[in-house]
Amino acid sequence: MYKSMTGYGKAICDLPGKTLTIEIKSLNSKSMDLNMRMPSVYKEKELDMRNLISQSLERGKTDFSMYVENKPGYNQSRLNQAVILDFYRQFNELPFLENLNKEAVLAMIMRLPDTVELDKDVLSDDEWHLIEKEIVNAINMLNAFRVREGEILGKDILSRVDKILNLIPEVEQFEMERIEKVKARLNDQLKEFQYNNSIDKNRFEQELIFYLEKLDVTEEKVRLRAHAEYFHEVSALDEPSGKKLGFIVQEMGREINTLGSKANHQSIQRIVVEMKDELEKIKEQLLNVL
Repeated sequence: MYKSMTGYGKAICDLPGKTLTIEIKSLNSKSMDLNMRMPSVYKEKELDMRNLISQSLERGKTDFSMYVENKPGYNQSRLNQAVILDFYRQFNELPFLENLNKEAVLAMIMRLPDTVELDKDVLSDDEWHLIEKEIVNAINMLNAFRVREGEILGKDILSRVDKILNLIPEVEQFEMERIEKVKARLNDQLKEFQYNNSIDKNRFEQELIFYLEKLDVTEEKVRLRAHAEYFHEVSALDEPSGKKLGFIVQEMGREINTLGSKANHQSIQRIVVEMKDELEKIKEQLLNVL
């Protein structure tokens, strides 16, 4: 199964007097890199949120944000009547202010500290349960996004693996031609020495066999096919296997590199270059696979 590390989830939590917006964004990363932003009242639950997100998303550079918006008519402030009345009494006792009207006195009083009280936010258990539920909804939305992205990535990656598989038979059509050219070149070089030197034919055949064995790419082709088939098997598993697929690609790369070093033929070298190009594109795509 392919699951992208790129995703986005959003949920709205309707609370008394306010609306809480929850957003989660993730990008590719080798590990879980979680950045969290939230109002201070919810800080006490940060560890719970962090564990919930980390366990659900596994890996990725993740940004988690919570924004609060007060509903119209909701006011967390109220007048401190006792303080205002006390200030008003003190103002009336000042003889040089006796000519001021009540409105002017009140205007001065309201500029003084503690005349307005703010209700301190306290996170209740009921409110936390509502928020936790919406965090889970946002995570589920992000995971659904990851699955959709993963399906697109998977189709592209597997098509490139198949391209590499389909290039292997193209190597085979040039192998006999390559061997014949090597034999012809060695025979031409041999004839140059026949006039002045005695040649041990048995030794020559042994050297020729040894030389041709060094150019043989049968094992590399077999192993490359096996790695590609194993790549398909792991891709079909229900669990995310991005790291495992990355290891298989490394093995495929080793066989392709060895194939290139043994090629000794222009057309085979071109095929190897095509294989390497497809392999690099697979590596780039796998960086975003969970």
